[in-house]
Amino acid sequence: MLVTASAGVRLASYCRTMERVMKKIGLLISTLLFSGGVSAMDVVSVEYGNGDATDMARVGAAWNWDKQWFTGGDWLVAGFWEASLGRWRGHSAVGNNQTVADVGITPVFRFQQKNPSGFAPYVEGAIGYHMISPAFVYANRKFGSAFQFGDHVGFGVRFGAHQKFDLGYRFQHLSNCGIKKPNQGINFNQVRFSYYL
Repeated sequence: MLVTASAGVRLASYCRTMERVMKKIGLLISTLLFSGGVSAMDVVSVEYGNGDATDMARVGAAWNWDKQWFTGGDWLVAGFWEASLGRWRGHSAVGNNQTVADVGITPVFRFQQKNPSGFAPYVEGAIGYHMISPAFVYANRKFGSAFQFGDHVGFGVRFGAHQKFDLGYRFQHLSNCGIKKPNQGINFNQVRFSYYL
């Protein structure tokens, strides 16, 4: 019982620290992207992933739509706009590795519990828009254009007091859908941590 209580104290301390960090990230994102107040945002997030000999990291902000669909049972579909700033770093053995800047805006649909409590699972899907520069990450991974579509599927869980924390996994594919050749695209496996303001 003493071990469980000690673990609970450490978890509570960690959650308070993460809450302070995420609020600071929210303020930074708000200042950099929107020159507005943190209160305008609903969620701030950090994300890390890798795939196709490339590492990526992003910070993001989200705004709930305050709209729900299929509300007849215990689950429903909700959504939010997600804006993100990120960078990718190629580490391919073929050489000419680049650091790519990534700016995105994505409408996300989420299937979630109507009345969440404790650990609240969800699944989500999205197709959004990204601008990247440069348009290649290493010698043989070229994207043809700066404009990219970014679609993802994912799952996760909200937890903590009032479900303030969110830990999720996403599989994301980015490509320009053949608008301009070459269109090699890229796939990422991502872990995302979010804090609800």
